[in-house]
Amino acid sequence: MLVIGHSVEDHVDRNGSVQIKPGGIYYSASALRNFVDKDDEIYLCTSVSDKNYDLFKPVYEKLNTKYLQFIESIPFVYLKIKDKGEREECYGSLTDNLKLNLEEINEFDGIYLNMITGYDVSLNQLLELRHNYKGLIYIDVHTFSRGIDENMKRHFRVIPDFNRWAKSVDIIQANTHELFTLNSKPNAEEIIKEVLSSGCRMLIVTNGESGSKTFLLKNNELSSLSIPAINIEAKNKVGCGDVFGSIFFYFYLKTGDLIKSLNAANIAGGCAASYADLNEFKNLKKDVVARLN
Repeated sequence: MLVIGHSVEDHVDRNGSVQIKPGGIYYSASALRNFVDKDDEIYLCTSVSDKNYDLFKPVYEKLNTKYLQFIESIPFVYLKIKDKGEREECYGSLTDNLKLNLEEINEFDGIYLNMITGYDVSLNQLLELRHNYKGLIYIDVHTFSRGIDENMKRHFRVIPDFNRWAKSVDIIQANTHELFTLNSKPNAEEIIKEVLSSGCRMLIVTNGESGSKTFLLKNNELSSLSIPAINIEAKNKVGCGDVFGSIFFYFYLKTGDLIKSLNAANIAGGCAASYADLNEFKNLKKDVVARLN
């Protein structure tokens, strides 16, 4: 499995207390690193910097880093976490698209693309990837749903030309806020139909404590599958969607079982929300398997 996305340094502000943490694709990588079996291999395509690589190294060095790229500095983002509603995001810096000089690309069972900053890859890069790659491509819309203003603040907007992105992938993930950035249709049902009509197989919409809902389109008829969230005490609101997506895709590639994969993803995302400390991710596999069975 190939994982693509920017690494960022998070400055997380919760009730006035700021912590510096590894962020971005780190959460997807951490979930997979603590979950995979000995016969699995996860390749990581991201950029890192000598300035703060120690934040990421304990997780990244456990994955295949053939496509790791060292640059002068990686993005850092100020996240203001609210008890209710979407967090505020303000970037201190951004960086270029990742380089996708990938060898033997069709040996991967799946490609997981998480648009951490929204600038992780360009449309042209994705189109080339789709042209050359025959397997499943998963995209988490993430911060691609937000534009950027002159003060580097990120605000929701309709993503330009998203139908071309949707046509080039198989599975799309968005949360309930990001859903309304995928096109300018007037309501959720029309937005979902438009996205699925572009050619992707399914659209997964996550909704935190309400769980997730997966949409499919067949013969122009929309169907959906709802999976409830697990009951947890929420201690964290960062990276939960990243954990959900990576674990869903991992299970789906391994089993092809949509319901089992969604259940595993919902549990994993809930567990991530219940972890007060990043070190607790080492318990992810045990916690997911215990609830899944």
